[in-house]
Amino acid sequence: MSMDDAELRDLASDCVHCGFCLPTCPTYQLWGEEMDSPRGRIQLMTQMLDADGTPPLEMTTHIDRCLGCMACVTACPSGVKYDRMIEETRARVEVAAPRTRAERLLREAIFAVFPYPRRLRAMRAPLRAYQVSGLPALVRRSGLLERISPALAAMERLAPPLGRARRLPERVPAQRPRRAVVGMLTGCVQGAFFPQVNGATARVLALEGCEVVIPRDQGCCGALSTHAGRPEEARGLAKRLIATFERAGVDAVVVNSAGCGSNMKEYAELLADDPVWAPRAAALAKRTRDLAEFLAELGPEAVRYPLPLSVAYHDACHLAHAQGIRAQPRALLTGIPELTVAEIPDAEICCGSAGVYNLLQPEAASDLGDRKAANVLSTGAELLVAANPGCTLQIAQAVQRTGRDIKVAHTAQVLDASLRGLPAVALTGEPR
Repeated sequence: MSMDDAELRDLASDCVHCGFCLPTCPTYQLWGEEMDSPRGRIQLMTQMLDADGTPPLEMTTHIDRCLGCMACVTACPSGVKYDRMIEETRARVEVAAPRTRAERLLREAIFAVFPYPRRLRAMRAPLRAYQVSGLPALVRRSGLLERISPALAAMERLAPPLGRARRLPERVPAQRPRRAVVGMLTGCVQGAFFPQVNGATARVLALEGCEVVIPRDQGCCGALSTHAGRPEEARGLAKRLIATFERAGVDAVVVNSAGCGSNMKEYAELLADDPVWAPRAAALAKRTRDLAEFLAELGPEAVRYPLPLSVAYHDACHLAHAQGIRAQPRALLTGIPELTVAEIPDAEICCGSAGVYNLLQPEAASDLGDRKAANVLSTGAELLVAANPGCTLQIAQAVQRTGRDIKVAHTAQVLDASLRGLPAVALTGEPR
């Protein structure tokens, strides 16, 4: 849903400039610059409205630097809807802001690939061949990609090690008396680069008595487009996904990626101006559940076998801040015998992934990743657990830069190992 100048101005007026957002804002923590804080960006929005409505170059820089992590929304005592304001402003910036040709080409390249699961899957074979060739170490030592394009260098560094990917069936039967029929979103990055997470998700749901429907024709949910100021593109992707899960005839749609789940729960707002799609969007949004949220509502029935592990749980921003889901993942993990959960210092601060932020703003993302890596390693945990593919890639790469190592798993993978009675080494790998 787009808003006019009067609505944007009205939302901006809710900010009383109290400063409660400052300690939670990643970019303000990095630079201490007022215009790189939520209240500073709101002031820039007001200045834009006071002028001719065209975002000036300085404003574009500060809006681009915002991660959209929503930590300020959680911290704000006045209920300022910064999330709606930043999405509206990004859409205006995307249309009217002065950008270099290289910046626009980079954005177009990213959005020509990432929202399309088939195109991402097509990248697997050449990327895997590159990884096993021995070239990555040479390329990184040379610094060639960094000189050509920091964004390309970030893509190369963030790519996860790829193994064989088994395609999931369209229907996974419940492994105990059926309690629900659920659809499962496979996602874009999750489906292409973390198929093992989707496999674990389907098995956990089946072991807890769910029949799992996995539509083959599902596409992108539109999260990246929504958060990057491309609302028309996001609406088109949302409509296609809504129709797909309507045909599936499921009780709920379970999502294992924080950014995707947050976006799908906001479909009613995204399509509010469309009288045909608005009620359909609201219906799907109401049935969308994060995996941890759904399992908490369903309640455990399958036996949990011990996993003698210490894990650090990372709150993905679009799970904790956007969806308010914090207790459920921790409850699922602490429900596993012999598993202990360590809290990460400064957990509220974003890791720097933020959709495609680490590609568009690689230097800031790297600094935030380094901070998060240090905090994760300070816990002494054997395993990092995260519920978003971008966070997984970002933190794992930041940890590698320290010269140390920590295995990373999704909540679904930890539950899957416990429910199947697998040893802890299945998650942590062989000791080094």
